[in-house]
Amino acid sequence: MLNNIGLPGLLLIAVVVLVLFGRGKISTMMGEVGKGINAFKKGVKEETEAIESNTATAARDVTPNAEKDKV
Repeated sequence: MLNNIGLPGLLLIAVVVLVLFGRGKISTMMGEVGKGINAFKKGVKEETEAIESNTATAARDVTPNAEKDKV
């Protein structure tokens, strides 16, 4: 169904949305979408860094305490 929209259909949809919501409302909504995307990227980056940090900490020394004294 969506394969047959084409350029004229997309332009018609854009005009209808612009008429219904107005330029200011659409601009505000797109700004909020941008903020949401940035917050998502920041959250993913922070979680990835936290996981890498925990993995690096856990991988530092896995030798049991009894084995450490033998050296």
